[in-house]
Amino acid sequence: MIDLQKDNKFMIGAAIFVALLIILSGLYYAMAYFGGDDVTPEEPKDDEIDVDDQISPLTNQGIIVQFDRFRHRGLLDEILKMGTSWKNPPKFYYLATIDGLEYSSKDVAAAGGASGEMFYNTWDTMFQETRIQKDSDEEQETSTITIKIMEQESAGLLGFQTQDTVKEEIHLTYDYRTGRWTGDDQFKDDDGYGHYIGETFELWFKVYQTDFDGDYIPYWTEVNVIGTDPRQDDSMLDPDGDGITTDWEWKWGYDPHSYDDHVNLDPDIDGIQNIEEFQMAKYFADPFIPDIYMETDGMERGGIIDGPHVFYEETGQIMIERFTEHGMNLYIDNGWPGGPLNGGGELLTHYDTISQESGVMLQFYKNHFADDRKGIFRYTIVGHQAGFCIPSTLNRYDTIVVDSSLYRLIMRQAFTPRTQRVILAAATLHELGHSLGIAPWTFEGCDNLTFAAGRQARQEYADTWGDYYSVMNYYQIWDKKLADYSTGDNGPPYDQNDYAYFYLPTFEVDSNAMEDPQLELPGKDRIVDLEIPPLGDSWMIEENLTSEYQSIFAEGRYIENVDVDILVYVPKDFSMEDANGTPVKIFAKPLVQPTFSQYSLIADATLDHNGDICQYDQQEIIENLRS
Repeated sequence: MIDLQKDNKFMIGAAIFVALLIILSGLYYAMAYFGGDDVTPEEPKDDEIDVDDQISPLTNQGIIVQFDRFRHRGLLDEILKMGTSWKNPPKFYYLATIDGLEYSSKDVAAAGGASGEMFYNTWDTMFQETRIQKDSDEEQETSTITIKIMEQESAGLLGFQTQDTVKEEIHLTYDYRTGRWTGDDQFKDDDGYGHYIGETFELWFKVYQTDFDGDYIPYWTEVNVIGTDPRQDDSMLDPDGDGITTDWEWKWGYDPHSYDDHVNLDPDIDGIQNIEEFQMAKYFADPFIPDIYMETDGMERGGIIDGPHVFYEETGQIMIERFTEHGMNLYIDNGWPGGPLNGGGELLTHYDTISQESGVMLQFYKNHFADDRKGIFRYTIVGHQAGFCIPSTLNRYDTIVVDSSLYRLIMRQAFTPRTQRVILAAATLHELGHSLGIAPWTFEGCDNLTFAAGRQARQEYADTWGDYYSVMNYYQIWDKKLADYSTGDNGPPYDQNDYAYFYLPTFEVDSNAMEDPQLELPGKDRIVDLEIPPLGDSWMIEENLTSEYQSIFAEGRYIENVDVDILVYVPKDFSMEDANGTPVKIFAKPLVQPTFSQYSLIADATLDHNGDICQYDQQEIIENLRS
């Protein structure tokens, strides 16, 4: 028989015991959290990051240095002075040392043991790529690289001897985990990643390692940083669907798993959006350094006494050097191998005259200028009795014609091959300057012909605009020692630093003034004041963030002497109380007035829970993994 009374007493005792345990536990934790001296609760530990520290588990580890282009910077000085020294391109070679093993491009040994000397003998080696490679120890973390560019120069009393002189010496350290290098060239430096500008030479190059899936992204970075499969080629994949493959986004520091508006992003404000920079990767495009692309075509001769209408290599080198001096890269397709159908270097049907008003340029623009280059390249023709920069479609100044007729060369007193190349460079720089925003309605010294109205007018002009030493000034353009824009040394109001007033996207946006046969220079009455809002009604400017981040995002713009204005946009329904994860768009507009400019999207970002702007930072991720 069950003793119910005894059983009830047991149940009551058990309940009292449990209640005492609960009370004592509460007192224990109360003492711990509210002032107890004897008990300190254990702090929760962060989850440890599981890092796969293997470097090369899938392939034999090795390193490759690829030399894409050497450009000697000395042609400009040689061709601007009397003589023929510009006809003698330099002889040079490179010495490269990887972890103590030296390679020379000069001494080349054949398999049978025969050897000889091989030099570059040119001002520019574009499309003469070479590479060297070295086996590395398995799981080696870094390699040291030294590149010396050696030039063979005349020596001795009469110059009949030669000596090899080190013109550039570049030191790098390559990291096998990240696939990045540091030293005299590094990611997001002032002259571009994989691009070194020295006193005598420019060099474009790549450093990479053996890679199982062939996407050039190292194993360690794939598995730890960007979370991709090291066995699958990421140059074929676009996991975030933003139109750009994983390998390009990794190389330039974007998150390949987060959508970026690459169709509109233009962080260097050169008018070439990221999607176009991606398309131009083969031709040295850098999304963080201003790039200018031109395609040039010539024209057939019009008769026996008509000279050639071609774009000279030396003319291009003069122009390239002028932009290099000011932190911009100019690339000129005058017949690139592997270029598109209707690429540069064509000889077009001869026209005695191509007038600005006739609209004849449209047929060349439509049929000899590839559609996928429009909005990236300026299209240029060297023709007969014509010279202008005009729109071919809408009101966008992306079409250039320069004159190389015998009549014009005589008028400009360009009687020698040297001066003809200099004068052609000056004329092309002038028209290119219009596509960069310098026009009569932005600066009266540009295209001003008032000096031609007689002796008095000429003197008055010399006393004012005569100090504007620029190819944009008709009074100075044909100076055989100039071939340059003004740097503003003579000061306002009659001189300006043209480089500081360039707006590089001019060629792809509608101008705020329009030319027609009734235009009377300087044409300021044609200006329509435009303030183009970057986004529609579903976004709004966040004033506090704009003010807070103005100086941060204004820093690091790559066009010399150009300030920018910043706008930070958030969605219309934005609330700071619920800021975490809110998308943000940052816009910048170069302050180059009176040159017309617009806002460009320079960054996509989000807000954190504190309302601070957060951007994907690949290097920070790497440092956190290593700490």
